[in-house]
Amino acid sequence: MRLKVSCEDRLGMTRELLDILTRRSIDLRGIEIDQTGIIYLNCPEIEFDEFRQLMSEIRLIQGVTDVRKIQFLPAEREHRELRALLETLSDPVFSLNLSGTIDMANMAASRLLGSDEKELMGQSASAIFPDFSFNQWLEKDNAEKVCTQIVMSGLDFLMEVTPVYVSEGKDEPVLVSVVVQLKQVSMNHLPTTLYRTPGEHGFDHLVGHSTRFRNLINQAKKFALLDAPLLIQGETGTGKEMLARACHQRSHRAHEPFMLVNCLSMPDDAAETELFGCAASGDREAKKGIFELGAGGTVFLYEVGEMSVHLQVKLLRFMQDGKFRRVGEEEELSVDVRVICSTQKNLSELVSSGKFREDLYYRLNVLMLTVPPLRERPSDIIPLTELFLNQFAAELGQDRPILSNQLADYISQYAWPGNVRQLRNVLFRAMTQMDSGVLREEDIQLPTVENANFVTEETLDGSLDEIMKRYESGILSNLYRSYPSTRKLAKRLNVSHTAVANKLREYGIGKK
Repeated sequence: MRLKVSCEDRLGMTRELLDILTRRSIDLRGIEIDQTGIIYLNCPEIEFDEFRQLMSEIRLIQGVTDVRKIQFLPAEREHRELRALLETLSDPVFSLNLSGTIDMANMAASRLLGSDEKELMGQSASAIFPDFSFNQWLEKDNAEKVCTQIVMSGLDFLMEVTPVYVSEGKDEPVLVSVVVQLKQVSMNHLPTTLYRTPGEHGFDHLVGHSTRFRNLINQAKKFALLDAPLLIQGETGTGKEMLARACHQRSHRAHEPFMLVNCLSMPDDAAETELFGCAASGDREAKKGIFELGAGGTVFLYEVGEMSVHLQVKLLRFMQDGKFRRVGEEEELSVDVRVICSTQKNLSELVSSGKFREDLYYRLNVLMLTVPPLRERPSDIIPLTELFLNQFAAELGQDRPILSNQLADYISQYAWPGNVRQLRNVLFRAMTQMDSGVLREEDIQLPTVENANFVTEETLDGSLDEIMKRYESGILSNLYRSYPSTRKLAKRLNVSHTAVANKLREYGIGKK
């Protein structure tokens, strides 16, 4: 129970109230004293007769004008109001104590980190924000508000760190806690005072939890520090360009240019000039090519397997000694660039068929990374989905939708032939058309892919029975979209209607 005692502001008033509680063996859980002469008490609930006697005894205290039961103490009410306000914010907010651990986090913060508030309580801020030294900042005599750029869960944020001071009378303000607020931004809209080129398109922006993805990133981080040519292989839409940019940003060339050459879209007659530049002619000034413009940095040859044989010869010469001639010039130029290539084709097969020079292949294939398709790392689908939904919510000015369990199961079992690019496009289209705050299976439009489940390291976890059930569930889930009744599906699979109905019921497929 909470009591509000209106009384005179005199010495000993609080003591007399506490003496009454002590005599009656009533525990005091909290007390607040208002400057206007009101004392608030928080005690356990008691029987009605004892409560009536307690109220009468308090009223007999000299100077007490009124006593009544209330629902909340002022501090409790303010806390609930503040909490309700924080939960309405779309920005993640954290409260830290002076030990650098989390005391409070709002719903947006929990959603961002994929943990509820109870799990976040007591965690070290340094573990969550490794790029910002809270301990060093707290050790300053007068810690001031700071704003810095960070990347969390693949998203760019401006992090505002605000100290909370409390002062009493003429005493110096004392630092009591810290509030951290994250504001999601586009890299293109960062203030110039905060914009950090090395942070753009870095490894922090690449999201995935699967073992294959983590192994890929660990290997890529090692290769990024080297200057040798790097070949990145992978199906369309797997993120080869993002990986190339991340390698550049982690290298010692991070502050130098990153030049992209799309070998798919370059007409052969203009490609040589584009790459190597051309001499001055008549009224035309000399033009620098991509390799000159990228001096000191990285040149990324996107889909190098599409390069013509003529250009392959020119590129081979450059890869041998770093020298080239502008078109129409005899003078040789030399530049220092790192070459990174990507391809969705099998270059060794192109070499065998005579479509790609063998000597160039071995020049380019010094270091190699293979980006696995999304179907072979299904545990990365939901983290990527969460990343894209957060990005689109910020871009479209919408609240971030909740992902329904049925949709999460469906997209985790889909084959995604277009890989990460297809997932991103499908989610964007769904967010522009959805009518509620929950993203459901019917909001997603996907072409039917029957071979949606593939045997991978992840799908082979567990016993044989568990593996077979997981595989069977994937087949039924994907076929059910094309044959949305037990009779149609039974006919498609050439089994009994009862057997299919039992399996759908067992795996929860088709339930609304």
